Amino acid sequence: MSQIQTIREREQEIVEDFSLFDTWEEKYEYIIDLGKKLPPLEEQFKKEENIIKGCQSTVWLVAEYRDGRVYYQADSNAVIVKGIISMLIRVLSGQRPEDILEAPLDFIREIGMMNHLAQTRSNGLLAMIKQIKHYALAFKNPYESEKTL
Repeated sequence: MSQIQTIREREQEIVEDFSLFDTWEEKYEYIIDLGKKLPPLEEQFKKEENIIKGCQSTVWLVAEYRDGRVYYQADSNAVIVKGIISMLIRVLSGQRPEDILEAPLDFIREIGMMNHLAQTRSNGLLAMIKQIKHYALAFKNPYESEKTL
């Protein structure tokens, strides 16, 4: 069985990836590429109750609890937003609920993302993080059965 990377290790990989680019134009292109690589969400999950409130773009997020870990899938109608949510999923999916809840997500600050997003995108990013952590909180109870939210 392969060892699961910690949240911090995954964050560090993203920080290192971003350090390869000199300008924010290049970093935006990279975020867009990440969004294009995010597997599309199955149509059955693209419904109203899976839309993240507070995002200017439409963002769908679903979570599944399996073997004590939370697994996320997401999609968006905006490619830059899809790239942003793909980074959050890369860092947090497959982690334990308590680790997700405690994660400060320092990589966002370390790559300078909040300084380079429009206010509406920053608000959307915070809404995505809030919803991801909300799912983790819902799954934190160890007596819950395996289920999908």
